Amino acid sequence: MIPAWIEQLRGDIDADLARRLASAPGRLGDAMRYATLGAGKRLRPAIVIAACEAAGGSRSDAMAPAAAVELLHAYTLVHDDLPALDDDDERRGRPTVHRAFDEALAILAGDALLTAAFGQLAELGDRAADAVRVLARRAGADELIAGQVDDLAASAEPSFDAIESIHRRKTGALFAAAAELGAIAARAGADARDALARWGMAFGVAFQFADDAADGDFPGTAKARTARAAELVAEAAALAERFGPRGAPLAELARWIGARV
Repeated sequence: MIPAWIEQLRGDIDADLARRLASAPGRLGDAMRYATLGAGKRLRPAIVIAACEAAGGSRSDAMAPAAAVELLHAYTLVHDDLPALDDDDERRGRPTVHRAFDEALAILAGDALLTAAFGQLAELGDRAADAVRVLARRAGADELIAGQVDDLAASAEPSFDAIESIHRRKTGALFAAAAELGAIAARAGADARDALARWGMAFGVAFQFADDAADGDFPGTAKARTARAAELVAEAAALAERFGPRGAPLAELARWIGARV
């Protein structure tokens, strides 16, 4: 159910992203579109949509913040792949942006994607400032970027607590932002926003544990990882169930990721 749901949403998300990026000029625009519209599940924008609908909003309400989250995610991948950071030559089966274009243009494309991400939130009108605060906090020096800094500085065999701390900031923070932005788009109250943000964090950390398991990373923590992921999945499913039938996709997402750890 979940893979088919994600694939159906991906078509709508990609069409919207292509429209939003159509006016980006020249090789810079080509690099931005290359970074954003290639392979990938579009899971983060799908979560914006699911959270918005869970909180009583519509898909159309969610499209601007969904685009913002995916554009910001694309920027992080472009910059993470650079020689100064992870120095990756390939992502999702094709050359990374700095290999397909060049390093300087990759840096500038990432910068442009980050700027464009915040620009999309202007469409939320009276909710825009609130949405900008959430995305800036989650993607900034206290969370996402701090997680990347700690990841670069981590030892070859970090403790399980250190791994989860990095995952909460580097991965969980943007999933938490996605879910809370969906709530903001739906004009949800404080309780719903808090519940959805906590859903996003629990899901995001479990998602990263699933990636670790698939990649064979940190094998010495496999038992602890499995146990902790089960706790996070149960937490996320319980939070989703607060929203009744509208929260069913979020509950299913949590169980789907739990099965992959």
